[in-house]
Amino acid sequence: MQKMLSIISNVLRGTASKNGARVVLSSRGYADFTQQATFDIKKCDVHKLEEAPPQEAVLTREEGLQYYRTMQVMRRMELKADQLYKQKIIRGFCHLYDGQEACAVGIEAGITLSDHLITAYRAHGYTLTRGGTVREILAELTGRRGGIAKGKGGSMHMYTKNFYGGNGIVGAQVPLGAGVALACKYLGKNELCVSLYGDGAANQGQIFETYNMAALWKLPCIFVCENNKYGMGTAVERAAASTDYYKRGDFIPGLRVDGMDVLCVREATKFAADYCRSGKGPILMELQTYRYHGHSMSDPGVSYRTREEIQEVRSKSDPISMLKDRMLQNNMASVEELKEIDVAVRKEIEDAAQFATTDPEPPLEELCNHVYSSEPPIDVRGTSPWSKLKSHS
Repeated sequence: MQKMLSIISNVLRGTASKNGARVVLSSRGYADFTQQATFDIKKCDVHKLEEAPPQEAVLTREEGLQYYRTMQVMRRMELKADQLYKQKIIRGFCHLYDGQEACAVGIEAGITLSDHLITAYRAHGYTLTRGGTVREILAELTGRRGGIAKGKGGSMHMYTKNFYGGNGIVGAQVPLGAGVALACKYLGKNELCVSLYGDGAANQGQIFETYNMAALWKLPCIFVCENNKYGMGTAVERAAASTDYYKRGDFIPGLRVDGMDVLCVREATKFAADYCRSGKGPILMELQTYRYHGHSMSDPGVSYRTREEIQEVRSKSDPISMLKDRMLQNNMASVEELKEIDVAVRKEIEDAAQFATTDPEPPLEELCNHVYSSEPPIDVRGTSPWSKLKSHS
């Protein structure tokens, strides 16, 4: 028996060859790691709720590695988009999500892929968590045929199954999200819709109209305000008389959540999802988060805030570092293992960038494709400059 254990140990300390590549195996076996741990998380502020999300979260090793990898992919993908934009390979609008990764990953961990989600124009992260690939996202940013919207949507208009974008009009996605929630209720499905918007959109009148309608009809909708402290270049304190966004629903219950902690976001989302599925109607979550880049790539992001402020958030509240430290301090992963993930993520991003810069652009004759879901309406001569082009779905 001792000899067998010695053989297994030697194998684990060696290397394995797969598909011609050398894979370095960790010197620590699966059984050496803590498979599950419980963590204290920040208490959520609540509005019109008798109960609140738990102040403890259970994390398995498998979940931790999955969250870590997804957030690293998101971070590296956005940094690559920044690089491609500065090289003028990506053009037009481009709003990056780095710093806010815990919001997307935490929300996704608290719902299912059969649930629905709609967001604003900072949509790359949610496109990834909803099933899009890095190749498809970067190719969409570069306007290539292999993009997730065939190269015709760009940064703000990406879609996957049960994900409705990516919307460029400030706040306009919120009533659309309530409409998706109405469809869930009408069809009798035990599904919900997460309708996201930023602090900059929180003062829009259409959002309050939507609150009212959703509450009247008890729609299964989680309204999520991603409060990253700045609406474009304006600090929230200068734009809003009340920055308690989780109370803005008035008659709708609300939660204020640490949006930099993936476990805090996950537990709050589970709580909100259970509330909606129980038939009580909508609920509002404010996720307090932070973006490292400017509002968009045309905004350097340091004219209305200091570099020291950004660095302080990075050093004290970075969502990836927070999860990494938890896992290492509780023996849920090794430094080598996480480095291997980092290397694999970088390779995935580089391969995707190579595809996004070499894939052909969509041809002109495909310009009008996918405009209509079925037969297009009858042509009226002289009314359309694209009358010679036909739409194929």
